[in-house]
Amino acid sequence: MSIFKAYDIRGIVGTELDESLARKIGEGFATLVEPRTVVIARDMRPHSPGLAKALTEGLTAQGVDVIDIGRTSTPMCYFANGSLNADASIMITASHNPGEYNGFKLCRANAVPISGANGIKELEQIVLSESFRPRPATPGKVTEHDIVPAYVKHIRQFADIKRPLRVAVDYANAMGIAEAAVLEGLLDMDPLFDTYDGSFPNHEANPLDEETFESLTEHVQNGQFDFGIAFDGDADRVGFVDEKGQIISMDMITALIARALLAKEKGIVFYDLRSSKAVKELIEENGGEARMSRVGHAFIKQQIREANAVFAGELSGHYYFRENFFTESSGLAVLFIANLVSASDKPLSELVAPIRKYAASGEINSRVKDPQAVFAKIREAYPDAKTFELDGLSVEMGDWWFNVRMSNTEPLCRLNLEAPTAPEMEKHRDDVLAIIRSC
Repeated sequence: MSIFKAYDIRGIVGTELDESLARKIGEGFATLVEPRTVVIARDMRPHSPGLAKALTEGLTAQGVDVIDIGRTSTPMCYFANGSLNADASIMITASHNPGEYNGFKLCRANAVPISGANGIKELEQIVLSESFRPRPATPGKVTEHDIVPAYVKHIRQFADIKRPLRVAVDYANAMGIAEAAVLEGLLDMDPLFDTYDGSFPNHEANPLDEETFESLTEHVQNGQFDFGIAFDGDADRVGFVDEKGQIISMDMITALIARALLAKEKGIVFYDLRSSKAVKELIEENGGEARMSRVGHAFIKQQIREANAVFAGELSGHYYFRENFFTESSGLAVLFIANLVSASDKPLSELVAPIRKYAASGEINSRVKDPQAVFAKIREAYPDAKTFELDGLSVEMGDWWFNVRMSNTEPLCRLNLEAPTAPEMEKHRDDVLAIIRSC
């Protein structure tokens, strides 16, 4: 399988990705994008410095000037791209993947992502065929730049902490350590796993996996905290637990942040189609225009730019802010939740409770033999349903709904279903799963 994916470049270091290939990717990127300046950043993995050096060599060989911002979070890389008026940026990371992986997140100017649909596949062909443009006589220059102070100053302007808050923070030995610079001095933070270690010795850095939260949940339950947070590997995602250590689904966080933003400015808010319909209801109740988006950061970023949206949230824990060039800022997401909790006499669990109106299945994966037959069988089983195909097949049946999507890389079918009550959800879930798994 190619390391050139739908949203980034990612593979196992030593067998699928090495410094020689990184150098070619640098030359290929210069050939494809034709930038004058490129921001380069990297995560804490042990092979990231070597890949960064090789990537830089490929870019500068093509006459491109490199702005090296060093070891930072992915949101900081996006901010550097936009605020330094660079023509492009590359973040060296494999996000939450295990330590043997690494890769590249690519952007054009203003942190516009490059995906499989708008450049990665072309880059793959350039790299594999080594059809690079001719090298100029003068190579590009490398300058180092510390972006952290400017990013911290920019994000902290949105802080409005009304009372002291104590927060447990699980860094997972990853780039949340850097991203949390925006929170220092504003919150009393009690850290877990706050030393960089790209082998992830304690647990996977993936807030979509409930196992990621086990240490944080236990820590919160054994202490007095207002809430807890868990960053993913490159800190472009963040998950939350309430003061009881209970995991808060990311769509509930989307709703809370949307309400806070809409109190200051009415506008468009995007939510991904797997989110509870309570999110749409809350956005509209607070004077916003709720728009559904398909899954995937490249699609969402394109939509929110075109609409000049106030905010967007994805069920995977990506929170997109106009204030960070329409990209993620997990630090800003934490600040908005902290603002909300500090301004209320209610704990976070009680702030979430009114939004948690419905019973959701969560995302359930099923391995299927015939993915093409799934949609046909579902349409046959629910002939009177309202359906649409923004991303996969969405089916609305009065007071309950579900979405079925296919994996891009595996013969997997992903189901998300929501109903008014848990018993109803479980019945409909089992009925739909029976249809899916018969294929």
